[in-house]
Amino acid sequence: MQDPVQELGQVNSVSDPGEIDRDTHNSGDRAIIGLGNLIAWLFPTLMLVIVAQVFLRNFGRADIGPGNQAWLDDMQWWLYGIACLVGIAYAVTTNSHVRVDILYDNYPKPKQRRVDMFALGWLFLPFSLLTWDVTFHYAVTSVVAWEGSSSPNGLHNLWILKCLVNVCLIVLAFAIVSRLFRLLEQQGDTSGWAKFVWTLPSVALALNLIVFYAAWWLTRITDPEMNPRSIGRNGLLMAEIEYGPYETKLTVIVALVLTAILGAVLYVRRER
Repeated sequence: MQDPVQELGQVNSVSDPGEIDRDTHNSGDRAIIGLGNLIAWLFPTLMLVIVAQVFLRNFGRADIGPGNQAWLDDMQWWLYGIACLVGIAYAVTTNSHVRVDILYDNYPKPKQRRVDMFALGWLFLPFSLLTWDVTFHYAVTSVVAWEGSSSPNGLHNLWILKCLVNVCLIVLAFAIVSRLFRLLEQQGDTSGWAKFVWTLPSVALALNLIVFYAAWWLTRITDPEMNPRSIGRNGLLMAEIEYGPYETKLTVIVALVLTAILGAVLYVRRER
């Protein structure tokens, strides 16, 4: 006879992807799942907002026009955007995203794991870091401009939403790393070298961002008279190194050198 607790877990896993393989989850996975379960309550809230807007437009007083409901339009985008961005992180952790692949399902488990690790560490994580870098500038610009709604009756302080988009991308990157480390543990290799190999493009990109922003702020502090828009071209470590017909920023070269040093250190430690 099957254990009632185990049977209940199997029932829950049908309706709750967060319960599938729960015993293999690490603390990061559980944190993302907990956050996802909390943010999921935004969807019924979104449904109520949509119903309220439809009711006001069709059954409200004559003096309540669409223009006076702009704040409801804005609220729908706010709720939907935040819920979907956190939902992506939840889908990564629970492996519940849509997978259009006619080959993957027929692979043995070890090969599926390697495919997932490559996709997470070499494709998805670099993409999330690049997207974070782009949206970071949008968020900063929005905060500086104290951006609001395009409608006088809309939800103002739009900069809050743009900052939340940037925060959600950090949550997504955390979910990717957490699941990648879980797959490495299932593979039986949790060494620093293995983590470095499976996240190599992301490590190089992250170091490049750190070096770039460090050089930017160092220039900003030491030379406050320089126009912030020109720091990216004329600031410290922003020079371009020419080799043949190509040019590469010094910050990129420094980041690549740091990546190589980090990889060498982790490899030596692995050998020991």
